[in-house]
Amino acid sequence: MMSTRWMACAIVTSLVVATAVAQEWKVTDSGAVGDGKTDCTAAFQQALDQAAKAGGGVVNVAAGRYRINGNLVIPGGVTLQGTFRSPPTSHLQGSILLAFAGRGNPKDKPFIRLGGPNATVAGIIITYPEWKQSDVPPIPYPPCICASDAENTAVLDCLLLNPYEGIRMERAARHLVRNVYGYPIYRGFSVDECYDIGRVENCHFWPFGVNYNQDDPYCKWINVNGVAFEFARTDWHYVTNTFCFGYGVGYKFSQSKAGACNGNFLGIGADCCRRAVLVEQAQEPGLLITNGEFVGRWGSEDSVCLEIGETSGGKVSLSNCSFWGPIDRCVWMRAAGAQFTASATHFLHWDNHNQDSAAIQLDAGKAIIQGSTFGNGDTCVFVGPKVKSAILMGNQAADGFNVDNQAGTKTQMLGNEGQSVQWTDEARAHYQIDIGAEGDGRYVRAFHGQEKRPGQGILATARWTGAQSRLILPTLKDTDYTLTLQVAVPAQAIDDKAGIYQGDKHIAEFKADAQNVTVNFRSGSKDTTVLEIRCKGWIPRKVLPSSQDDRTLGIQLFSVTAQTKSAGTRLFFANIGQWI
Repeated sequence: MMSTRWMACAIVTSLVVATAVAQEWKVTDSGAVGDGKTDCTAAFQQALDQAAKAGGGVVNVAAGRYRINGNLVIPGGVTLQGTFRSPPTSHLQGSILLAFAGRGNPKDKPFIRLGGPNATVAGIIITYPEWKQSDVPPIPYPPCICASDAENTAVLDCLLLNPYEGIRMERAARHLVRNVYGYPIYRGFSVDECYDIGRVENCHFWPFGVNYNQDDPYCKWINVNGVAFEFARTDWHYVTNTFCFGYGVGYKFSQSKAGACNGNFLGIGADCCRRAVLVEQAQEPGLLITNGEFVGRWGSEDSVCLEIGETSGGKVSLSNCSFWGPIDRCVWMRAAGAQFTASATHFLHWDNHNQDSAAIQLDAGKAIIQGSTFGNGDTCVFVGPKVKSAILMGNQAADGFNVDNQAGTKTQMLGNEGQSVQWTDEARAHYQIDIGAEGDGRYVRAFHGQEKRPGQGILATARWTGAQSRLILPTLKDTDYTLTLQVAVPAQAIDDKAGIYQGDKHIAEFKADAQNVTVNFRSGSKDTTVLEIRCKGWIPRKVLPSSQDDRTLGIQLFSVTAQTKSAGTRLFFANIGQWI
């Protein structure tokens, strides 16, 4: 026999199920036609308003191309639901809205406004048919989707193909943006005045629908001016597994009249960005960035993956992140009032324009770098004289953890990997450096990357200089040296100043097609001597018809041998610190 409680639960459950089934509408029942020609604005809004009057529900959008000449408002408690349960990325099939309103008027009404609590758009493709890749600068539009003064709103499983601005959340506490793909032009996602936790998950802003080329004017405009994700005032944001490609700024932390951001950023990525992360301001609780990957803008010479601006406060913490690609500096800490920390983070590439940039440049404030690793490069960390405190401990680097410390005792270092090469007086008297081979990074500055030349014997590795490059040579103090350089000197690199300099003194000349250059110099009072290679910079692509190389080159250097007059016959191999 059924209990009264069981019967009551069954009745309530059946009522809930029946109500849920009843609370669905179809835009086609209101007259919408998915032919791509008929203006369906009124039909969509009618279905949405009917759902709101009934207390909320789901308005279904069947597969088709629906022209929307005006603007849509999704009332509270209503979901505009298309056919997708995960966002498409290539085939434009399913529930597609064609947006036309607001062209040239970015301050006009948003295409879709989430107009009340629990308003949701899901499973929809939105595209702008009047968009052209040839329009540079791009024609502005209002936000594609906006929530303002509406809590618990959501954007789920959508593709925003080519909007000028993607999603804007203002005073929209506890919003959820999940599984959104697209390539918004000016800005992808932005939030301000979110006074309760918001969530952004699994969003991917990448050149969908665009013929991407880094030199294309349209792509270049986004790669300089576009912002993928922007966070102003928030009270703790959760951002998980998001990615962007080809923006001027990947993740921007700005300050509005209401304040700045704090939050937890896990598994975020930015590729081909001039600034992968730009922190203009942060709240005192800080920005916690974990498992991030950051890559500079392709073809650039000024990319910084994380820049903390001069006016920023709060704390920026990196944990288990990775940096690679065409980067000038991985991290540029400029804020006197901020704290930067990096732990278990890998810095692989930097100084791609050969200006002796450090992987991490600390100009001000406080910093802790611990348990991190650095790939081949010159200076791992630069500590400027205005830094208040820098603690560097337990770090490893392929060529030894090299620090340019100009902050004196305000920098503390402990347990970092030292130089693997131990220099004795005998080694300093007679040694060879194979340029381009592993371990040469500690001896060269402002050179291009290592190159392999299989089958060339002693010339198996090499590097190209730039117009001005430097050799950092271990030397005995106040000693005469003979230096022999194995080189390839193209005629394009020759002018009347081409040669080797010690300070301002021109101590050796380059001649076209030379294979060996001999230099005599006297070392100074320090245990290293800096010699500068100067020549006429040239770009292979402009000289050689078959080349696509846009680098500014000088000469090619294969090996350097240094010897004093009193040196013995033994030769010290400086790359690995062994006698040969």
